[in-house]
Amino acid sequence: MKEIPEMERPYEKCERKGAGSLSDEELLAVLLRTGTHGENALSLARRILYHAGETGILGIHQFNLERLQKIKGIGKVKAIQISCISELAKRLAKASYQDTLSFSCPETVAKYYMEDMRHEKQEQMKLLMLNSRAKLIGETNISKGTVNASLITPRELFIEALQKNAVSIIIMHNHPSGDPTPSREDMLTTKRILDAGALIGIELLDHIIIGNNCYISFREEGML
Repeated sequence: MKEIPEMERPYEKCERKGAGSLSDEELLAVLLRTGTHGENALSLARRILYHAGETGILGIHQFNLERLQKIKGIGKVKAIQISCISELAKRLAKASYQDTLSFSCPETVAKYYMEDMRHEKQEQMKLLMLNSRAKLIGETNISKGTVNASLITPRELFIEALQKNAVSIIIMHNHPSGDPTPSREDMLTTKRILDAGALIGIELLDHIIIGNNCYISFREEGML
């Protein structure tokens, strides 16, 4: 970064003023460490954020390794670095809600899984399996793609739950649009799972739909 005045270099700025003083592109430049031929790390970081789109730094969650390597100056090593930065951010956000997580409280469940699910480009359904004390004994992804009543059968879902000896379950899925309002298919799927669970003695505690930093709980909305 020879062309950047010393006092404006991200490393030196962080040392003098702390990490909180750095812009998004400066933080990314520090983590990238080096630029590429003819371009410093700060300029490279700026271009990466440009490719991330209107969402800025959040757009990094949308990148996979293949897409990252299509950006000029990003090879395999830097693509892996950026991918790991994204995953670390998700895990830090998730860990911050771990102590308050209660499966009887939809808000804490939604917050805990928010970063895992809100950045997905496709709808993804997750099954949470609980014991008689409402403690998590297992979780699994049931489907990826459109959550459709004809594609998600109670059979495959409850096979998982029975294998874990679950007493109750929570289902969750995301809406890539960012709007968690339930669709007709969401409601049909929920009813089928609710009815099937009642027959075999496994209670559906909730269906939570994840949007962009927001959620809807069927239980909170009185739809269960």
